[in-house]
Amino acid sequence: MNSPTPPATGPVLERRLGLLPASALNMANMLGAGPFITISTLMSAMAGPQSMLGWIVALLIAIPDGMIWSELGASMPGSGGTYRYLREGFAKLGWGRLMGFVFLVQLLISGPLEIASGYIGFLRYLDYLWPGTLADGMPTWRGAVIVTALGLALIALLYRRIDSIGKLLVGIWIGVLIAVAGVLITGAMHFDPKLAFDFPTDAFRFSWGFALGLGAAARTGIYDFLGYYDVCYLGDEVKDPGRTIPRSILISLACVAAIYIGINLSITGSVPWRTFVPEAKHPEAMYVVSAFMERIHGPGVARFFTIMVLWTCVGSCVALLLGYSRIPYAAARAGDFFAVFGKLHPTRAFPHVSLIVIGILAIAGAFIRFGVVLDTLIATRILVQFAGQIAAVALLRRHQPNLPRPYRIWLYPAPLFLAGVGWTFVYCTLPLSVMLFSVAALIGAILLYIVWRKGTTEPGSPTAS
Repeated sequence: MNSPTPPATGPVLERRLGLLPASALNMANMLGAGPFITISTLMSAMAGPQSMLGWIVALLIAIPDGMIWSELGASMPGSGGTYRYLREGFAKLGWGRLMGFVFLVQLLISGPLEIASGYIGFLRYLDYLWPGTLADGMPTWRGAVIVTALGLALIALLYRRIDSIGKLLVGIWIGVLIAVAGVLITGAMHFDPKLAFDFPTDAFRFSWGFALGLGAAARTGIYDFLGYYDVCYLGDEVKDPGRTIPRSILISLACVAAIYIGINLSITGSVPWRTFVPEAKHPEAMYVVSAFMERIHGPGVARFFTIMVLWTCVGSCVALLLGYSRIPYAAARAGDFFAVFGKLHPTRAFPHVSLIVIGILAIAGAFIRFGVVLDTLIATRILVQFAGQIAAVALLRRHQPNLPRPYRIWLYPAPLFLAGVGWTFVYCTLPLSVMLFSVAALIGAILLYIVWRKGTTEPGSPTAS
């Protein structure tokens, strides 16, 4: 028997989403603050422009993975995304509820870390306007006060019932477009191919160090691509999901890949990459795009641009906090997670417990180094979400062959194999400490499920069966 469909996991949009709005939704979440805070991280991964290979590897992984999301989203268009796919996919094996629970625990790690990365980006660019916010890439006492106040302010902002995120998405999108357009136009006007393709000696000599660097660059690319599947979390609001979801995912990937490559070439074609690589030894690497704009246009334009980046960071954090806080709530209401997360505010009718927990964890994550945040975020998602969905597609094809599939993965099962190889490569090039943490988190989630399951099946329990 199929798992019950969980309730919607997020606020309901006012209008049905067609192809263009769905693609814009994905792209708004993909762009966010990512391209402005990862340029120096990307270039430092392989110490030069050859780091752009990381983009190619990330894209080669994201495309087949996008096909996986497309088949799952088109065949099960109800809201819920991964939580629903894993429940349905593993149901016949009797692991559906376990996999859904493990994903939710992973979300309580990766979700706050993703929000925290936006807080870290905010502090990096604020340090350009107000030096002394960071020291050695970490918050000073001033930065600590600011990021804590910012995180609490966003919790307070969302501590109310919100029926639509449409206006919020539009505001974020406008800020992103202004910032992106400024970089692309400036870069095109001052592009120097000798700077952009100034490769160091032996840049492409293969070695284990090269592979580790490529893996690090690919993780940065994947971090920036995160969000190409966001429309799947709002499947109930998508018009003609069998066509819209797959097309919006692939369009988003193609457009954002072009934008990212353009931004990176704009920077490295106008500013010598050695001035901000390695990242740890160059303070300007924390706000490399502001330094780029100052070099070309002067401090006045750079300050304006920095303010736009700050707005983009805040806006993306608001959207992420709003969306992620609804997923544990929906699962708890369906009886698949801790009941406390299913509580609504007594007067304002919103999931306040989930919002507070994720919001506080996100603030704590801002005090971790950005590289560790990025690696841990990617590691936990590979181990549960991305690998789990590969298995879910295969299991659904086997156990539910008659499930309507408006979109079927091209050249199946080759994309599953390619995505699996890609995720395995990225995971195996992670620092050992991060891999051990992700495995420990997975084991901990399984043990937590056993404890939780026992508690919910005690005699007299409302969920006992």
